Amino acid sequence: MVELFEQLKQKISGQNKVIVFPEGEDARIQGAAVRLANEGLIKPILLGNENAINATATEYHYDLSNVSVIDPLNYDVNALAKLNASLVERRKGKTDAETAEKWLQDVNYFGTMLVYTGKADGMVSGATHPTGDTVRPALQIIKTAPGSSRISGAFIMQKGDERYVFSDAAININVDASAMAEIAIQSAQTAKVFDIEPKVAMLSFSTKGSAKSPLVDKVVEATKLAKEMAPELANQIDGELQFDAAFVPSVGIAKAPESNVAGHANTFIFPSLESGNIGYKIAQRLGGYEAIGPILQGLAKPVSDLSRGANEEDVYKVAIITAAQALS
Repeated sequence: MVELFEQLKQKISGQNKVIVFPEGEDARIQGAAVRLANEGLIKPILLGNENAINATATEYHYDLSNVSVIDPLNYDVNALAKLNASLVERRKGKTDAETAEKWLQDVNYFGTMLVYTGKADGMVSGATHPTGDTVRPALQIIKTAPGSSRISGAFIMQKGDERYVFSDAAININVDASAMAEIAIQSAQTAKVFDIEPKVAMLSFSTKGSAKSPLVDKVVEATKLAKEMAPELANQIDGELQFDAAFVPSVGIAKAPESNVAGHANTFIFPSLESGNIGYKIAQRLGGYEAIGPILQGLAKPVSDLSRGANEEDVYKVAIITAAQALS
């Protein structure tokens, strides 16, 4: 299997996807943006105070000649007025022009509006802002994709030629059957972005009725709903399955012999955030898998949330993922 990021780079190269980085004054962001621009992978836009951006570039010897820089506080008056009007219209009476003007002074709101209005294809933020500052504008403005009522967070778990999706491991604390079904469909779509033909396991502590509990009933119902919501995936989703039944062929045959997924799953849907978060960290720390993410799923246009502990390489990789999502 071609290494994941080499594969994604081949996908996005020459596609001229524009990715906006609201934290343009940060050296990690600049270093990644320069690399991405020079390699012809994306067209980056850095947001922030132009003097501060240039000062960082000078300090770290970054050449920003292939990178666009926008200072939201010194943006073209007419263009800003259009953004303001678009924001007010999008908010449908929930936000007046004065409030919209204040919002647009915030780099995350400004960047989100560039994505919403088509001036950018995606956004990467979170290196210096908490998750809420990235996700809130996206939910208020870009909103969820058709067929989605929520967002969720997936991780790509990779080691050698192995590649799996773990979801939701980042966003939704408590999920009911309907939410779990929706997350399963979102995760199948994410799998395809990474050239994984999805075989989706709805995880539980029970396999095909081996235990009785309302928690098991939830996963059974979620499986049924997912197949109804996405009939084209009906043969690629199954549950309820324990992890070993989903992952190990011999166990899958023994516990769920009629399943198309058991023993061959590559996309794992956890029944709660706590199990998903614990599960991916166990795979990462004990299993030696690289955990790539969280990848936000369910938005109408891609927005990615970095960890505040991210380094330049993390920013570089997340931007590549965001550009790949923009192709789908």
